[in-house]
Amino acid sequence: MKLTASVENVNAGRSVIRCRNGRRMLMLLWMALYAATAQAEVARDESVPQVWINPGIYSHHFDSSKGLRNNNIGFGAEVLLARDHALMAGSFINSNRARTHYAAYEWRPLHWQFAGINLGAGIAVGAFDGYPNYRNGAWFVAPLPMLAIEGKTFGANVSLIPTVANRFDGALAAQIKLRVW
Repeated sequence: MKLTASVENVNAGRSVIRCRNGRRMLMLLWMALYAATAQAEVARDESVPQVWINPGIYSHHFDSSKGLRNNNIGFGAEVLLARDHALMAGSFINSNRARTHYAAYEWRPLHWQFAGINLGAGIAVGAFDGYPNYRNGAWFVAPLPMLAIEGKTFGANVSLIPTVANRFDGALAAQIKLRVW
């Protein structure tokens, strides 16, 4: 009976951790939206190119029992060449605690504007390395759905990373970004 109670306590603890991680992700997205709204006093500056920088990626993994890293710090840059086209590149410590480098092309043909915030949806196709469970960390190409949320100075990229058995652990990923040009 004591063993059953211990297992129940462990499972309850995991549920609390999952709930906290979900709350952190929601809070992160809310802060990005709030920051974008605070900076969106006027209509979007349509001048291109635009240069955005970011401090890496925050991931909320669907299976939190694996002990994966959520705070994937690093440095990245995004250059918006035209309203629908951007180039992205950078490096971060991935969820498996290994260094990942990436370069991607982003196509976002869908656009909305809401309360001074610009939303763009599309797909990013990129080359990535550093994932030990896939090709022993070698380079590979992958498409990812992408939602860009942008104010005048601050923004976020949100992406859904699918689970691929024995290769990748699925997550909702957010990349906070700052416009520098």
